[in-house]
Amino acid sequence: MARENSGFQPQIFRELANLEARNFWFRARNRIIVWAIQRYFPQSTSFLEIGCGTGFVLSGIAKSFPSIRLSGSEIFSDGLGFAASRMRAGAELFQMDARRIPFKNEFDVIGALDVLEHIQEDEAVLSQMYQATKHGGGIILTVPQHEFLWSQQDTYACHVRRYQARDLRNKVARAGFVVERTTSFVSLLLPLMYLSRWRKRNADEKFDPLNELRLGGVANVMLESALDIERVFIRLGVSFPMGGSLLLIARKT
Repeated sequence: MARENSGFQPQIFRELANLEARNFWFRARNRIIVWAIQRYFPQSTSFLEIGCGTGFVLSGIAKSFPSIRLSGSEIFSDGLGFAASRMRAGAELFQMDARRIPFKNEFDVIGALDVLEHIQEDEAVLSQMYQATKHGGGIILTVPQHEFLWSQQDTYACHVRRYQARDLRNKVARAGFVVERTTSFVSLLLPLMYLSRWRKRNADEKFDPLNELRLGGVANVMLESALDIERVFIRLGVSFPMGGSLLLIARKT
């Protein structure tokens, strides 16, 4: 399955595993995902992450929800070893193509966290997620947002698109879900992100795609503080109209 898929470059799993826990964006995204589960699916007993990579998100969920049954899938099996080293005993990890999910009414919550943008057939994935979600449960999605932010970073990451909120809402609704919440995040940092991506809009042989993850301690603290402020407003019900990323929460009724 991995050889037939071009949606990611699995050789970067090792470096990602070393960088995620120290990078402001990964830490802040984990917090907003944990909040989304607590706020919208507080009675959940099972969670599947599609495209779990090195297991950083699953490990964060495990700490906040010690009794939840966790499953993680990844089409690139290279990442599953890193995920296994992070996970508690009893978590299920397996290789799976998200376009062909072999479950029906199985999970309370399914997360696809910066995954859909790698897959051409994103609506097929959403339909499969609907099939695998229990009635009353739902999905949590995060995706990169705004085409004007497209840069060499997206090309290297094997993105096939950046989303607009309306397009994602429509696709989720066509799959059968009822959308409960959408909001942008990485909103306060959008001017800085635009400037960074504008500088990377043209091909450069010396381009290092992971350089923006190797931030110093002071920069990490400052940027993470900005995203913590955003999360306070999101928890209070504010939905940001623009931002580098988009969060969507939907339910299967």
